[in-house]
Amino acid sequence: MRRIASIPRNEKKRVVVVGGGFAGTRLVKKLLKHKFQVVLIDKNNYYQFQPLFYQVAMAGLEPSAISFPLRRMFQGQKGFHFRMGEVLRVRPEKNELETSIGSIEYDYLVMATGVTTNFFGNKNVEEKAASMKSVSDAIFIRNKILANYEKAINCETDEERQKYLNIVIVGGGPAGVELAGSLAELKKYILPKDYHEMNFHNMKVYLFEAAPKILGAMRERSSRTATRYLEKLDVEIRLNTAVQDYDGKKVVVTDGTELETETLIWTAGVAAKRFEGFPEESFGYANRLLVNDYNRVKGTENIFAIGDIALMQNEDYPKGHPQVAQTAIQQANLLGKNMKRLVNGKTPSSFQYFDKGVLATIGRNLAVADLPGITLKGFAAWFIWSVVHLLSISGAKNKIFVFIDWAMNYLIYDPSLRLLIRPKVKCREED
Repeated sequence: MRRIASIPRNEKKRVVVVGGGFAGTRLVKKLLKHKFQVVLIDKNNYYQFQPLFYQVAMAGLEPSAISFPLRRMFQGQKGFHFRMGEVLRVRPEKNELETSIGSIEYDYLVMATGVTTNFFGNKNVEEKAASMKSVSDAIFIRNKILANYEKAINCETDEERQKYLNIVIVGGGPAGVELAGSLAELKKYILPKDYHEMNFHNMKVYLFEAAPKILGAMRERSSRTATRYLEKLDVEIRLNTAVQDYDGKKVVVTDGTELETETLIWTAGVAAKRFEGFPEESFGYANRLLVNDYNRVKGTENIFAIGDIALMQNEDYPKGHPQVAQTAIQQANLLGKNMKRLVNGKTPSSFQYFDKGVLATIGRNLAVADLPGITLKGFAAWFIWSVVHLLSISGAKNKIFVFIDWAMNYLIYDPSLRLLIRPKVKCREED
């Protein structure tokens, strides 16, 4: 028997938004101003500030500082309903979304689910490597690294210890570069204080990138500067190098080199989850949903996609727009206005992306910034990066906590969040 999710309907047009990230939450805020009934679906009950996952992984921030309850975000908003669940399939012919909590009817459906890690079909790497697409992933990486150091300190020889000290990061985009820089600073300034019996000159941080340069989406000058900063921090960068295999103990790369490591962190690519029910023509590269200039999904009438899952191709962006927060926010802002136009029988406006620039930080006072008409580096870029990210965090309390943590870390170079906290696994006998 088909189960119907318990969500009361009213006389307003119902918009179901799937995904509570940058795109989804911004769209909900816009729609509530235009008197829609809005239903937000997400598998978590909180919003996550993805650009700072790496700081949670490196013990620089608490997970709660970059997370915010979705119900609290829209507290007191009439016409808003949140349900925690996962999408199972879409039924466009019935204007219905099938989820883990039951079926939900919609007048308009908006997919804003973002993307997940793309392992490019390498099952061994997918099974053994760590990814960084959620707060949970970041906590796992932090625990893994700290646990490995606890194991390393009990090893009798440097040779035995080396596999715990080697850390390999795959992917030279902003996530990989920022993670590598943060790890290098941990190695240089912090870990020797905690593990003074170990020689951290033996700790190696590797950054593998299959392309000829890191930060491929940024200007050549910024890429060269970031490379220089990382090398100054003793990060070993290997360009034109792809990982072929990883068994949890040893990495094999395309040139035949083998490297022992207990920690492989994969940031090399992304792909969208493929949802059942969409026409085959709706899917593009990496399972992203093909959309037109109004973010309407190809082959559908009243289904839209925004953010990373949306693939909008045109003359200026033949491979789609950059998968960054600004794209998601700008698409959400326009779609909110366009939906008002649609219900009023007016013609929607086409999406025009405004590139506000790209930022990447490598370490303390080390960053690069590609802004319209100018390229910055060093302290100026780092300061801009810090201000932009601080202002983008949801919640005044979270902003204050992050600012305090950043200020203390900047002054004393010794974050105090190096806690190895793992959930206790409860077992029970089967009846």
